[in-house]
Amino acid sequence: MDMKRILSIILSTLVCLRVLQAQERTVQNRPYTDLRPFHFGILVGPHMQDIEFTNIDPQTFVHDDGTQQEYNITADQDRWDQGFHVGVLGELRLNKSFQFRMAPTLYFGNRHFSFHNMDSQANDSLILRTQNLKSVYIGCAMDLIFGAERFNNHRPYIMAGINPVINLSSNGNDYLKLKRYDIFLEAGLGCDFYLPFFKLRPELKFMYGLTNSIDIDHPNNIKDKTMIPYAKSVSKARSKMIVLTFYFE
Repeated sequence: MDMKRILSIILSTLVCLRVLQAQERTVQNRPYTDLRPFHFGILVGPHMQDIEFTNIDPQTFVHDDGTQQEYNITADQDRWDQGFHVGVLGELRLNKSFQFRMAPTLYFGNRHFSFHNMDSQANDSLILRTQNLKSVYIGCAMDLIFGAERFNNHRPYIMAGINPVINLSSNGNDYLKLKRYDIFLEAGLGCDFYLPFFKLRPELKFMYGLTNSIDIDHPNNIKDKTMIPYAKSVSKARSKMIVLTFYFE
């Protein structure tokens, strides 16, 4: 799923909501479902991962034979990489308009990094190096939801919250390594659709990492010395996700 498709989904959703608002009132499905003080559900959907790197200035390295070499390396995740997530949720009704939701979730994905040596004086200045980093996160989103008044069998809402995550993947001898823990700020919108047997909730949200997700001590543990200039080319990184989720409640 690319960015154009995501934007198309957003526009289609807004158009559908506008059309639904113009409808006359109909018989409501599950009229008492929002009166439950607490309920559970499941969630599933795709997401897209990206990461913002802060590259450092040119570096000078002294090799074992005493020679020096300057490296000017830029690192980048050169595309939004697709992933998949699945989890469960528990939602607490606070009042008519607000709900509090907790959603333990597993995020499966992959990131593709590229490293460019931009120094024309370096021996391997034209070499492009890459890294594929598989990522598995387990997180527990804690969100506050503000819902509009229900009309017929739909109810739009907005949400915001935080999502602490644990990185379960490991890449001990590669260029970059992500930290074990991170925390995301998230915000988005969605709509409840009341079907005869359950409530369907499609939601689109944006997640932005609040901490530096790169393990800056990792280069000290790399065995291949030729990899160290590339591993040290990044000083900071912020993870990002665009997440499309379908909740079944």
